[in-house]
Amino acid sequence: MSLANSPKAVQLRTAYTTFLEKNPKARIRNVAQALNTSELELVAASAGGLQSTPLKGPAQEIVKELGTLGSVMALSRNDWAVHERHGKYENIRVTQSMGLVLGPDIDLRLFFKNWGEIWAVNAQGRHSLQFFDKAGTAIHKVFCTEDTDLVAYENLVKKFTNSETVWPTLQAISQNTPPQNTVDPSELRQRWLAMTDTHQFHNILQELDISRLTALHHAGSDLAQLIDNTTIESMLEAVVAQQIPFMCFVGNSGIVQIHSGPIEHVLRTGPWFNILDPHFNLHLDTTAIAETWLVNRPSSDGWITSLECYTTNGDLITQFFGARKPGLPELSSWRQLLSSYATQALAA
Repeated sequence: MSLANSPKAVQLRTAYTTFLEKNPKARIRNVAQALNTSELELVAASAGGLQSTPLKGPAQEIVKELGTLGSVMALSRNDWAVHERHGKYENIRVTQSMGLVLGPDIDLRLFFKNWGEIWAVNAQGRHSLQFFDKAGTAIHKVFCTEDTDLVAYENLVKKFTNSETVWPTLQAISQNTPPQNTVDPSELRQRWLAMTDTHQFHNILQELDISRLTALHHAGSDLAQLIDNTTIESMLEAVVAQQIPFMCFVGNSGIVQIHSGPIEHVLRTGPWFNILDPHFNLHLDTTAIAETWLVNRPSSDGWITSLECYTTNGDLITQFFGARKPGLPELSSWRQLLSSYATQALAA
């Protein structure tokens, strides 16, 4: 019996169809949450008329070959933000635990610890490769476009097709509960001010065993300021008006996807504030933003400022920096824009 004909698959397809009749605009991720199942199981069940093919991993081997597809659309998301970027997978570097894609258009940081199954999906003629975590939540998707080499895509799917199909086995992923430790503000500031690279911030959190928000709340207003949650919308509109190239980070437990460059079009639709450009889309649920921070970190290239949005649980929704390369100072236009939102002077 094929997976699609199994009793579990038939049950899920029926439930999916029934839900969509009442909620025709619902995305598969949201349907999975409403049905108390996983997106992976809906894909395996061919819900909504999908044609789905399980692929054999490891994921690292498939990632290595994504460059053969030519131009595609890369999608990474969390529950509150969706990041879509068109381009090619270039300069791919993969190890057992981590990976990098460092192309000018598609820029990714991969963390393979919780990666699970991979499926090829045909949704009414729209082809994609979909990578899921061990709990069945989508980590990353690669969509074919009119510029994709479909022969290369078909060859990749054929090469990695798993003929030994079984119903997905899911396992819970241990959630990293943010540390609740207190911190000595003077020690935190000492370490913060000694940073020579913004990536060292993660090391500080680990060494002090504190959460990101604990650090922001105790660093001092010259280093981190809580600002109004509407600032994100004002900032994106200003970036368009002033044509400031910037960096937008969106991540989940298995990946961080980054856009670098200017943007042209922003639009609000209900709770979502959107960037809608030909090669980059961002969909941000601003109702999920509980805290917005203006953050100021030192580096060997000078001060680096960012705007960061968090949920009530302290989860990072998205981050924005001025576009820059290592060895170059921060854009003065970006620094001036973010400084204009500061209610107290930033360290400089």
